[in-house]
Amino acid sequence: MATGGIRAGRRTRLGLPDNDSQYRGGQQRAATRRSAQAFETSRGEPFKDTEFSGRSDYGPFIAIGIPAGGLFTGAEVPKTAAEAAIWGGVAGAQLDPCYHQFCDNLRGDGQNAALYAQLREDYELVGNINVDALDVNADAIATAVLTFAYDTSTVNAVAGKPGKSNGLYKNRASR
Repeated sequence: MATGGIRAGRRTRLGLPDNDSQYRGGQQRAATRRSAQAFETSRGEPFKDTEFSGRSDYGPFIAIGIPAGGLFTGAEVPKTAAEAAIWGGVAGAQLDPCYHQFCDNLRGDGQNAALYAQLREDYELVGNINVDALDVNADAIATAVLTFAYDTSTVNAVAGKPGKSNGLYKNRASR
């Protein structure tokens, strides 16, 4: 399971979950992390390790042993001055000021007008969506999907061909 959690947040930072081995599937998640790192590096995008705590939508997947990995652009924690220097934005403000709130919408309804005026100096926003973050992260997710659709050997050590399940899934009609 690859998660693109909060993939179009204010682009306050691009995080790659650290895929700690405390969760089952650490080796498989590491493959998704390497894919994202390679993509971001090839695009010249700065990134930062982000805690992979299981608190997001991927938590239930890793709880039952399904490997997960993905991208993260921020939540409710404050942005540091160092992060503001790299990704722009407002130091001390939440990475995503509308995280899980009414103002997390495409119109900008309910947003802190003064804060979002400052954010628009650094970002092209549509409501709470950062257009650049959406573009970069959609490309990163597409790259990972294509990479693992073509070859899952770095995830499960089974070399394969595109579109083939290598016998893992038999004809379901015969069940």
